[in-house]
Amino acid sequence: MQVALNQLAAHLAKGLKPIYVLHGEEPLLQQEAADLIRLTARQQGFTERSVFTVAGAHFDWGAVLAAGGSLSLFADRQIVELRIPSGKPGKEGSQALQEVAEQTQDNDALLVLVLLPRLDKATQSSAWFAALEGRGVSVRIDPIERSALPAWIAQRLDAQGQRVEAGEAGQNTLQFFADRVEGNLLAAHQEIQKLALLYPKGELSLAQIEACVLNVARYDVFKLGEAVLSGHQARVQRMLDGLRAEGESEVLVHFTLAEDIRALRQVKESVSQGQPLPMALRENRVWGLRERLFERVLPRIALVDLDNLLLAAHTVDGLVKGLRHPDWPQDAWQALHKLAMQLCQACQPSTARGR
Repeated sequence: MQVALNQLAAHLAKGLKPIYVLHGEEPLLQQEAADLIRLTARQQGFTERSVFTVAGAHFDWGAVLAAGGSLSLFADRQIVELRIPSGKPGKEGSQALQEVAEQTQDNDALLVLVLLPRLDKATQSSAWFAALEGRGVSVRIDPIERSALPAWIAQRLDAQGQRVEAGEAGQNTLQFFADRVEGNLLAAHQEIQKLALLYPKGELSLAQIEACVLNVARYDVFKLGEAVLSGHQARVQRMLDGLRAEGESEVLVHFTLAEDIRALRQVKESVSQGQPLPMALRENRVWGLRERLFERVLPRIALVDLDNLLLAAHTVDGLVKGLRHPDWPQDAWQALHKLAMQLCQACQPSTARGR
């Protein structure tokens, strides 16, 4: 059974399932979901808790099975918590997890909580994952997208009795806040809590938030492509500056930009030859948010423009590797900035390009 993260509280209010599997790449949201499950379990008499972290090939799965199978008629109800940071339990672990799922059969004194990172489709189709999900609930925990971050911040402020001013001024305040904490949700949560300590309940001004909220943004090179394809030049500039300051590899940044250009060029050509867009996207391994951005951007860009961008990406590849070109900056980061802005501008609506 699958339950959306925002439906977890309502689900728990109806009663506990014997197994909960939390998988995703956002530590704060996973931690909060796990805390909610533990709290609900404690309220229903689960007073004991055994925690196991799976690390290395020599992990003792027997101890996990023993913990789940050691309950007597008079024992306290117990949570067995399994943390698998790699998301790969291995052959022995796969079998053990299936046995753990079986241990919960007709056993209301045992609750199993499994914490996992983001899982690929193959892992979600594995026998051990299917066994856990079949006996309980899986909750996928996705990161908060940048476009949704201001609303998330506003919701968290509201929960502690605070808010920004209404209208455009308040939206600008939330955008400022989001810029300061992008890519670092745990730090964003801490900054929001700090506002509750420093200011009373009620309306917060931009000046108060500027004075309080630290710049704790962390930038992911793979999110750079999302920003570029969205045509957000100011955000792309911030991300490039942040990636450079954090010591990110120029080669990886170039690969991210070049891969999007190559895929756009390939999909555009396939569609021009009569292939349906969904098929062309699948063949080029474009899916999720990237798929939606491609669908929005492709009608705006001519094939000749993508040819020019592909040539520019080839030139920047040489610059990143130490070569020079008379029409491009010698500094690799400046060249990457120029390439990113060229692609970013090409992805914007024609009205935005003219401004």
